Amino acid sequence: MTGRGRAGKGKSTREQASLDESHSRSKSRGKQSPPPDAKAKSKAVPRVRSPRGAREKEKQSPPPGTKAKINSEERSSKPRGASGQAHITKTKKKCSATSDATDSVSGGSTSPNCNGDVKPKQKMELAKNTPECKDTADTKKTSSRATGKAGSNVCALSPQRPRRAESQKAKLDKKTSCSRLDERASAKDYASAKDYASANKVLLSTLDKLKIKTSAKSDSSSIINLIVNIIIKHMKEKSEYFRDVEKLCTGSYYENVKISEPDEFDVMLAVRVDRVVLQQFDEEGAFYSVALKRTPSKNPLRCFLQEDNTLSASKMLHEFREHVKKAVESTQGVRVERKKAGCPAVTLLVMQDDMEIGLDIVLSLEVHSSWPEFTKDGFQIDSWLGTKVKKDYKSKPFYLVPKYTGKGNEERDGVSAKDAWRISFSHVEKGILTNHGQAKTCCESAGMKCCRKPCLKLLKYLLHQLKEKHPKELSKFFSYLCKTTLLHACAARPADSDWDMAGLSDCFQQLLEDFVGHLRQAQLPNFFIPTQNLLGSPFDKRRLEFLADCIERERNNGFPIFGK
Repeated sequence: MTGRGRAGKGKSTREQASLDESHSRSKSRGKQSPPPDAKAKSKAVPRVRSPRGAREKEKQSPPPGTKAKINSEERSSKPRGASGQAHITKTKKKCSATSDATDSVSGGSTSPNCNGDVKPKQKMELAKNTPECKDTADTKKTSSRATGKAGSNVCALSPQRPRRAESQKAKLDKKTSCSRLDERASAKDYASAKDYASANKVLLSTLDKLKIKTSAKSDSSSIINLIVNIIIKHMKEKSEYFRDVEKLCTGSYYENVKISEPDEFDVMLAVRVDRVVLQQFDEEGAFYSVALKRTPSKNPLRCFLQEDNTLSASKMLHEFREHVKKAVESTQGVRVERKKAGCPAVTLLVMQDDMEIGLDIVLSLEVHSSWPEFTKDGFQIDSWLGTKVKKDYKSKPFYLVPKYTGKGNEERDGVSAKDAWRISFSHVEKGILTNHGQAKTCCESAGMKCCRKPCLKLLKYLLHQLKEKHPKELSKFFSYLCKTTLLHACAARPADSDWDMAGLSDCFQQLLEDFVGHLRQAQLPNFFIPTQNLLGSPFDKRRLEFLADCIERERNNGFPIFGK
């Protein structure tokens, strides 16, 4: 055969080898069919066995689906230039991070993932200096010594078995200790829950005892209304000065916080005055002298004006008292109680069956003017009832009642103490206690039941019982202190959920803590006039501490006084 023929034959052989190689690669890429021209060539050229190098290349081709995962062995087949040498060094370092720790255990055998170019000693040094391999190598060395298989190629998970056993034992011990703690805690919780349930039972039974029967309410209120109507009728017909009085029912009965029996009622008979000048009488801002800006000749109050144009509280109260006495003198079963020092009310004692009912008739001035300056920092109900409710109350009139002491020795700026007037917000207090919740449905049939009023009843009853037990030490304490404490507590804890009826015991304990705190500090600001301290004179420190100690004893012993 000529040289040309041999050359042609060699060329055909090389073409056939390249076609076979491309065909094998197309199979590994999902068995794609070769191009049409390649098929034609393969049919035209007779099938020749490919050389050994081509078959080795076929073996080195990646399996299907691993095109993206080309390993370092494929890349190492490239010529070893500068870049190739750097690539090999990088590959060796990567292999040493994962395989050298295993080599240290298995006696320094070369990892199958490396090319065998790194010596075992170098691998050991590299593993020691590699942060990722330090912990792994130490762990495997320790575990291999424990198992006695230092020369075996151990799985990476097997060294963790002894530690896992230890951790399981530790977990078991921890679980046992936790269960013991849980048992102690549950026993303590059970004891506290038992005490709580017992205290709650005492308070609920006391509230049941303090409930007023509907029939008793109806009988008492009917006879009181009858007597008040008789007095108002007499004023309109017989009195020149009080013929325009208006009735204003206030006090605990009308606030629905009366306890035990309906035996006390408070009714204000108010005379309207417009355009008055208030001059502060005391430093606390609770008492004032009242002057009329205009004194028309037809004004019925002209006869009570003094030289400085201020109204004489003592003269008005005296005249008012005389008219009340005349109004009820012919009413059977009613008598007028003697005057009490410091009490501006005319007290009537009404007999009904076997019960004596006290009715306080209070003279007052209904002032249609802005609230005094001393009230601007008080009456903090914004977060409790809202700013709109606050504005509505402040747009209404306020009331002044005589500060009658029976003594006219004290004077301020020429005004006698018996001619001073005390500011009253009893109508606002009544409105607040009637609508006392943040939600409009609080304590209604469709709403949540709160314990604000029950807590006030319990506190009033506790004070009442302690006063009966210690009349000498506690005679000067009055129930208005309890109401003021509750108002401050409601402003401090405004949410209805803070007064859930289910937590009655906690709420009452918290209210007692507030009250005791006021007693210890000898400081209880008026809810409307914060500059006035209701625990100032006539209370001394000894009496305040005595009452606080009595309350603490009752708290610590489960309120034995409620069982009497």
